[in-house]
Amino acid sequence: MAYDSPRRIDRSVLTQWWSDVTFLHWRVPPASVRHLLPAGAEPDVVGGDTFVGLVAFRLSPLGWPALTGRWSFPETNVRLYTVDRWGRRGVVFLSMDAADLMFVAGARAATKLPYTWSDMAVRRDGDEIGYTCRRKWPRSPGATSTLIVRPGERITQPSPLEEFLTARWGLHTSWFGRTTYLPNHHAPWELHRATVVRCDDNLVATAGISVDGAPMSVLHSPGVRARFGIPAGTRTPRPAAG
Repeated sequence: MAYDSPRRIDRSVLTQWWSDVTFLHWRVPPASVRHLLPAGAEPDVVGGDTFVGLVAFRLSPLGWPALTGRWSFPETNVRLYTVDRWGRRGVVFLSMDAADLMFVAGARAATKLPYTWSDMAVRRDGDEIGYTCRRKWPRSPGATSTLIVRPGERITQPSPLEEFLTARWGLHTSWFGRTTYLPNHHAPWELHRATVVRCDDNLVATAGISVDGAPMSVLHSPGVRARFGIPAGTRTPRPAAG
């Protein structure tokens, strides 16, 4: 798997900036999550297992770090890892909590992605960073998350598994009854190992996935600027460029 994007995006339809990104991952059997994926997408696996990710960050929809103070807000996603028959690897979002109601309403209407409006915060305290989330709309009792991590040493050479979990260059989603692939491109992540100080999460369980114990991988990144390309169906994929 390439740690850099396998395709070039000449014409972007959307640009975002993701900052203060924390990735938590648990192993799950592929058979336990296959029913949660859209038609044409299969669980992407390593060593017979696939993974569920809890990813917390701050989103700037306008795509430039200098504008984060004008319009940015916390977001936390629960996602699975997918591949289709043409080998296009990506993710499927089971839930996407965000703190900006206007953005949530617009994104739900335009993209059909599972955005929800939530009371959220991202706070730094010394060498720790904390994320809180309480879902407000659509109502989902118990959909809360409190996460505190301590980022550590920078990873100079990510392992194949760390690349698998973070170097995802698109998403599969069901859009008006048809499975669609939305490619993205960004610079390679600057990854750091991180330690969990506190993890009281119910978002993964609310999404319909049962996990036991501590996450098997905890990573942190200062962030990247991401560009999204033109969506493609699962029947007529564009060949990779570059």
